[in-house]
Amino acid sequence: MPDFCAAYGCSNERSLKTRARGITFHLFPKTEKIRRQWELALRRDGFVASDRTLLCSEHFRSEDFDRTGQTVRLKVGVVPSIFNFPAHIQRLVATRSATTSRRAEDNLPLDLSKKVPQPDVGAAGERSLSCKRQATDHLYSLPACPKAVKAKLEEASARVRKLQREKSNALRREKRAKMNMTKIISNI
Repeated sequence: MPDFCAAYGCSNERSLKTRARGITFHLFPKTEKIRRQWELALRRDGFVASDRTLLCSEHFRSEDFDRTGQTVRLKVGVVPSIFNFPAHIQRLVATRSATTSRRAEDNLPLDLSKKVPQPDVGAAGERSLSCKRQATDHLYSLPACPKAVKAKLEEASARVRKLQREKSNALRREKRAKMNMTKIISNI
């Protein structure tokens, strides 16, 4: 019997093609509390998972996986979070930050060698002023808004951390393989 992903709009089937693409399939957890969280995350009315219901790896973030061993496993307690819902099912996620941290972001000058004087304007005026500031050099490579620069930096930092984690996992796998080979050779 073919195994398909239970997520809305996902047509991934467990096959050699999906395996070649690096897609793994995971059974719903046995723990009732986490199983219920997975069912709610799918946002399918009246959906109850059976013992053989699966979700594919495309619905989990890369940091949700434990790739240290030979098999790819989900970390304990993770909930699927990446779905392609239609507009009527989507939930808007509002982000919040403290007013003081927003003001601190707005007051950052783009050119760190110069201090940019800030006029005494309300918070809404400060935000629009900070996005209007532009660097005088290399406009083609740096966004004009400090918030966009910060977002770009955070995205790059997250990618670096992810790649470092993957590298260390690969090095550990290589070390284990070498140790196994030396044991096998010494037994011969």
